[in-house]
Formats: sequence, structure tokens, C-alpha cells
Amino acid sequence: MSMDKVDIFDTTLRDGEQVPGCKLDSKQKLVIAERLDQLGVDIIEAGFPISSPGDFKSVNEIAKIVKEATVCGLTRSVRKDIEVAAEALKYAKKPRIHTGIGTSESHIKYKFNSTPDKILERAIDAVKYAKTFVEDVEFYAEDAGRTDNEYLARVCEAVIKAGATVLNIPDTTGYCLPEEYGAKMKYLKENVKGIEKAKLSCHCHNDLGLATANSISGVINGARQIECTINGIGERAGNTSLEEVVMILRQHPDLNLDTDINSKLLYSTSQMVSHKMGMVVQPNKAIVGSNAFAHSSGIHQDGVIKKRETYEIIDPEDVGVNESSIVLTARSGRAALAYRAKKVGYELTKVQLDSVYTEFLKFADQKKEIVDTDIHQIIEASPINIESIA
Repeated sequence: MSMDKVDIFDTTLRDGEQVPGCKLDSKQKLVIAERLDQLGVDIIEAGFPISSPGDFKSVNEIAKIVKEATVCGLTRSVRKDIEVAAEALKYAKKPRIHTGIGTSESHIKYKFNSTPDKILERAIDAVKYAKTFVEDVEFYAEDAGRTDNEYLARVCEAVIKAGATVLNIPDTTGYCLPEEYGAKMKYLKENVKGIEKAKLSCHCHNDLGLATANSISGVINGARQIECTINGIGERAGNTSLEEVVMILRQHPDLNLDTDINSKLLYSTSQMVSHKMGMVVQPNKAIVGSNAFAHSSGIHQDGVIKKRETYEIIDPEDVGVNESSIVLTARSGRAALAYRAKKVGYELTKVQLDSVYTEFLKFADQKKEIVDTDIHQIIEASPINIESIA
């Protein structure tokens, strides 16, 4: 059975760059954009062209070099925004304008001091105007997560009639529970006339740590685009993590959903973005963290050494990591010590291992982690003479 395609919309260069202290220059953005294209991202949101001359230039230059992906520019539902975005995207092989407006009661009342009917008019006008410049127009209903479903469906139906090709349903504040967000997608699929003419998209924030779960729930319930960032960077607590949703779909073929992402480039792309943005990837980050395939507990180490799948559901090579790490600490057992000793040139018998293990524990109690040079010292300190097999 063929898999349903889920488009990956990467907003590392727009939403991801809104993190304080993570400003990129145009040259850095071009390097990342080229890598995203190689990675297999379907849509690259290159920036918010009207926000600054630098952002305009970056979107313009990215549009020139991207070979495969759609290049997208963000706008508000303001005609000048849309004109500037269209100009920035004029060299793109596949341009997309991403326009929209807040639809929740909170946004309508307090952000816009407006009414639902007036917001609907602005949404329709923005999409119609964007459509005069490009064929591919995505509409975002900001704070859709807290928007009444009936009104949200009304807005979606109207912008589809106006020409929207993609409907972005953002959980802007990261408020929704997965069941709630999935139910919202299901409601739209079942209640928006003409929904077959547009693609539903998930754009989830991580304020409650639910961005990835919400995005997966969204595609299970009918969405076919996920908006995400490398390493999950973004406003406040971040966005949906690209590497997480890609590997979740790949590890669960029963969902019958997949992406075109070349997963073997995930780790190196993560490192590239981390380096250029100066944002350290937390060690326990899923998929790309330094501890994602590292084992220090003796029980886990023994299981992984005997059969990797005992404690790892992903082959590290599938995401571009060379191999699993057996980290030697005071919690490590004999199997791990023997494994690491062999890596540096010692084939230990059971008697030798017992002797060396006693010395190992003395070292390990004094250090957080035992490295390769320590293994040589430990073996030399052992009362039993051990020859290297190297």
C-alpha cells in the first residue's frame, strides 16, 4: 500500500529565527536554505519580507538558489505586505505567499478591536489579492487553537472560495491537547465546503511540550502538511521539531503517512543550524541530541550490545549518526567495559575482566565518565598482566 504524502513546511528561517539572539545574516540563511532543499523539505518559509530590508534581501536571494522546494514569504493581511512579499519571491521557481489574520475571540477583540465579520472580510481580501501575484496562497488563521470551530470553518470556507490552496491551523499559544487539536482538524475536514480544494496544515507551538504530539494528531485526522523547524527552535518554547515528526511517521508505517525527507541528513542539519544560530541542542533532545543514542546504565548497555533493538527503536545511521554510544560510568557493567576495552585493543577473558572491573569501579567513582585513555590506565593498574590485541 502506498503511503500518503505529508508535506514538510520548514520555518527555521522565519519562526525559528525569531528566537532572541538567533539572528542570521543573509549568507548564513542561504547556506541553511540550500541544506533544507537537499534535505527534501517541500516548502521553505524564507522570511517575512516587509519586516526589514535584510529579510527582504534574504527571501529574494533564497528564491534564486532553491532548486526543488517551494519558497514562501509571510505577510499580514495587509496589501503592502503582500506586494512586498510578491516582489521578494519573483525569482522563485515555486513561490508561495503565506497570509492571514487572527481568528480567535481574543485576537478579534483585543488585538484588532474588530468583529468576526470584519475579520472575515480582511481574510478574503488578503487571499484574493495574494492570488493576483501567485497561484499558491496559504492562509493562516492565527490562534486557531483557541478559535471557535464553527467560526473557523466559516473562515476556511470563505478563503478557499477566494483561492487559498493551503489552510494553516496554528496552535499559536501551544494550548491545545492532542485530542482537541486532532478533533479540530477532523471537524474542518467534515464541515468545510470545498475542503478537498485545499490542504490542511499543522503549525504547533511547544508551550506545554505538546507541539509534536499535536502535529501528529493533526495529520492522523486529515492534515497533510506539518510546519516545523530544525531542532524545534522558535518563539518562546519553540515549534514542532522537524526531525521528530519525520521519524515518528517513519517508525509507524501503520499510519500510512510519510515524508520525502532524507533522514540521513537530519543529524548534520541539526548540527549546522545549532552552530550558525548559536543555539545548543539539549543533550536529551529526541533524535538529534548527543544522548539520543547513548547508554550508560549497565542493564541497557548489556541489552544494546547483545541486540541494538533491545533499547533503540531507531537505527542511528538512519538519522546520520555513526553508531550508538556505550558511555562508561560507575553505573556500567562488565559487558560494557569488555565492549569498550575491545574497541581500544584488549580482548579480555572472564578472569581478566573481573580483575579490571574492580579497578574500573575505583576510577569510575572518581570521574563522571571513563574515556578511552582511562581504559589503558585501568588495565595497566590491574594486578593481572594483559596484552593488547592491537
